Amino acid sequence: MITIYDWFGYELPIKKRYQLIKKAGFDGVLLWWSEGFGRNDYRNGPQIARDADLFLENIHTPIQDQNSLWMDNLNGEALMDCYLQCISDCAEFEIPTMVVHLPDEKHPCNALGLYRINRIAEKAGRLGVNVALENLHNFANLSYVLEQVDSPNIGFCYDCCHHNNYNLSDDLLSMYGSRLMALHLHDNGGSYAQHQLPFDGTIDWDVIMKKIAETNYSGATALEPMNWEYKDLSAEEFLYEAFEKAKRLEALRYDRFI
Repeated sequence: MITIYDWFGYELPIKKRYQLIKKAGFDGVLLWWSEGFGRNDYRNGPQIARDADLFLENIHTPIQDQNSLWMDNLNGEALMDCYLQCISDCAEFEIPTMVVHLPDEKHPCNALGLYRINRIAEKAGRLGVNVALENLHNFANLSYVLEQVDSPNIGFCYDCCHHNNYNLSDDLLSMYGSRLMALHLHDNGGSYAQHQLPFDGTIDWDVIMKKIAETNYSGATALEPMNWEYKDLSAEEFLYEAFEKAKRLEALRYDRFI
């Protein structure tokens, strides 16, 4: 199965967006889940995507206030409530997984933070939702939470480009591959040093896809590119190119089984 992050940089009506994703060959989508960035119709997305015959792989929770999760203040409480609501939304819309950004390295996890993660784990377990914690500049918090919270509903979202940019010396897939719940695959290059199409940057895809295969992860090959470096391409051209490169990743991922 091959999926793609649904808001990949072009301004398009949501129905047209999903139709183009399907036409390009993708099986499913990763949904942005908030009103941030002007996406006010996000709660209509699941049905529109399903109408386009797309699988809903996961939602990405809001990131604007991600460092507040450990804080004993109103922002921290609001973010906690937001994540709990996202779990309810996943259950309501029958979406198996949500992706969460933990606070960065400047905000070490504390007792309150661990309490909140355990509350998230309890509700996620009760409603049958996976909570995939994404690696960014947050390795200490990510490793601490994964080691302290022994829940089958708390796992890992592997972002290969964030890994390359922030902590390449740590073998994240060997460390946490058994808890892998989601992938964000994009390349490290261009003016943003991230979110390029695979094979256009500096990521060693042979190595990455082999390591993913070795985890026995059975989920989708999921792309998270943006059109930032591809302004000369139409949305249709961008999606077709993305799908062709995703097929190359699939071939690398499953080559060891041939």
